[in-house]
Amino acid sequence: MKTVSRREALTLAGAAALVGSGRALAQEPPKPAQIVVNHSGGSMGTAMRKAFFNGFEKKYGIRVVETSPADFGKLRAMVESGNVEWDVTEIGGQDAIRATKMNLVEKIDDKLVDRSKYPEKARSPYVFASSVYTTIIGYRTDVFKGGTHPKSWADWWDVKKFPGARSMRDHPTDNLEFALIADGVPVDKIYPIDFDRAFKKLDQIKPHVSVWWSTGQQPAQLLLDKEVVLATGWNGRFYDLIKKGAPIEIEWNEGALKQGSFVIPRGAKNPYWGQKMLAEMSVPQQQAVYASELGYPGLNLEALNFVDAKVKPYLPTQYIDKQFWIDDSWYAENGSKALELWNAWKLKKG
Repeated sequence: MKTVSRREALTLAGAAALVGSGRALAQEPPKPAQIVVNHSGGSMGTAMRKAFFNGFEKKYGIRVVETSPADFGKLRAMVESGNVEWDVTEIGGQDAIRATKMNLVEKIDDKLVDRSKYPEKARSPYVFASSVYTTIIGYRTDVFKGGTHPKSWADWWDVKKFPGARSMRDHPTDNLEFALIADGVPVDKIYPIDFDRAFKKLDQIKPHVSVWWSTGQQPAQLLLDKEVVLATGWNGRFYDLIKKGAPIEIEWNEGALKQGSFVIPRGAKNPYWGQKMLAEMSVPQQQAVYASELGYPGLNLEALNFVDAKVKPYLPTQYIDKQFWIDDSWYAENGSKALELWNAWKLKKG
């Protein structure tokens, strides 16, 4: 048997070390000076900076550059041109489905991004569920005292028992579902949506809706200004005013749940570090910080363990069993028709 000299042994050891370091580099490539995260901006960006970006920068020494807004058309153009500026981007639910089908996004690496404590629905192979929000009933507590407010969509439609000006979103999403539930359709039988039945039910409530809102802040402000006594709206917008002492409360029953979503564009310059950013956004303690800021919790259900007891009652993850999920897949296929029918219905007299 050939004897290996000390010099040969050192050479072999060095080669083995290089192979090993090659594997390590494959797992963790060199750190870039910065990564780019694209999101909606505004208060959401402020909350993300506090909850996720500052910690990421401190942990890895990589600057997080923020851009906005979320833009499916720009994402598609970037990927198709091979000039991808974003490492991570927010994306709408229906757009996330389209982007996945069009091969515009990278697969989430479950070895880097721990989603084991997420609901099964929130573990898409290509889409990271960053947060959850819900469209629910907001009401003035000085008008509906002692629990006398509407507690279901059937109640919302009952204008005799629950009188007062209402505001609803100027969009088919949510309203079609609420109409069907008010008409007796079980939440697990909503889809596919029966347009005729939904719009027939909406005909009943239409005269009692004084404002059709189009921006997220609008319904909360309408309640605050006493222009309406009941409004559908996004829970975080109501929560923001409730924190400040406004006479407003939330009814969570039969709320319409939606998830906020982020993806890594295919061809991103720093896909590994994009995955590490998503990993940071999945940490329950960090999600608790984000939830406390906006009222939109992450879907790591352990995050509730790190939220202040005063905040918990205003987080939709506390009430998932009382609510239903909007079917983004259905809207990806039928959203254009729904919007066309909605706009025609809005123009109808009566």
